[in-house]
Parts: sequence; C-alpha cells; structure tokens
Amino acid sequence: MKITAIKQQAKRTDRYSIFVDGKYAFSLSESGLIASRLASGQELDASELKKLKKDAGLDKAHYNSLRYVAMRPRSEWEMQMYLQRKEADKDTAEEVIRRLRDLNMLSDLDFARSWIANRRLLKSTSKRRLRMELMQKHVPSDIIDEALSEDQTDERQALRDLIQKKRARYPDKLKFMRYLAGQGFNYHDIKSALQDDSDE
Repeated sequence: MKITAIKQQAKRTDRYSIFVDGKYAFSLSESGLIASRLASGQELDASELKKLKKDAGLDKAHYNSLRYVAMRPRSEWEMQMYLQRKEADKDTAEEVIRRLRDLNMLSDLDFARSWIANRRLLKSTSKRRLRMELMQKHVPSDIIDEALSEDQTDERQALRDLIQKKRARYPDKLKFMRYLAGQGFNYHDIKSALQDDSDE
C-alpha cells in the first residue's frame, strides 16, 4: 500500500485528507500531519495503516474537542458527553480529556467559577440555585463548595434586587413567592425581603 496523495481540505483548511492507493483513508490536522511525518509515495503495511487510522481518530477527536471547549468553558462531564456523541471510544475520550487538562483547557473548578460569574452577571440568583445547576453539570460537590466559597455576593441583596426587577410581573404575592423559591431562595428570607419591600 502506498500514500498516493495528501490534500488540504476545502472546508477545513487546517485539515488534510490522506489517500492510500488512490482512495481516501483518513484525515489529520496540520499538527497531526507534521507529527506523523507522512509523505506522498510512502509505503505502508497493513499494521501501519491500522495504527495511522487509530491515531487519526484521536487527532480528530482532539481537534473537535478544542473547538468545543473554545466556545465556552466546559465541565469534564460535558466533554465526556460531547465525545460520546462524537462516538469516540473510551481510550480516545480518556486521552483527549488528559490532553485538555494538561493544556489547562479543562478544569471543573475553572468551569464552576466561570459559571457562577456569568450567572451573577445575567441575573440575581441564589447560591442554592447555582449549586443545583452545577450539580446538573456533574461537577463534584467539593469543587462546587470551593467555587461558591469564593463568591462574595450578598444573598439577601441579590434577593432584594430580584424582587425589585420582577415585582411588576407578579401581582399575586403567593405566585411571586413560588417564583422566588424556584430561584433557590429560602422561605424565611423571601418573606422577610417582601415585608421590607412593602414597608418602603
């Protein structure tokens, strides 16, 4: 078997298609191609081609995962689910996650910190609600504890801010209380904040 062509892809110009005996065999990223040291005219045996295809699968999974994590920080569980959807095998997924960790591009603690900071910017919410959201992303509880311990937000002020923002939408006090409870605030704080608000 012989590598008969190495062609730059039209849609993804940083990837290259490798042809063996005139037929498409696999693709590699630019860095993967350099690392492989492949060249047109190179002879391959069956075991070499099999290994190259396996390496190409890892190269593609790593390439795609870099694009995925570049969109926004991801939890390790999100990355695992992404690789599963991309049908990466277990060994490939583990290696991709290891590489991303080594590049400091995958960290549950950094993800949790970023999630909390972004949610604080978008709306007033409780630490309890943030904890629940991070648990849904399968972030370990000790990491959630650490990230939330760094959050200096005044919970009662966040609740008062939310009441000010949403009060007109909820003329029915009971429905308003249910909404606020759904944001993770406790009943005592809600009742106290609503009382303070009505006294103003």
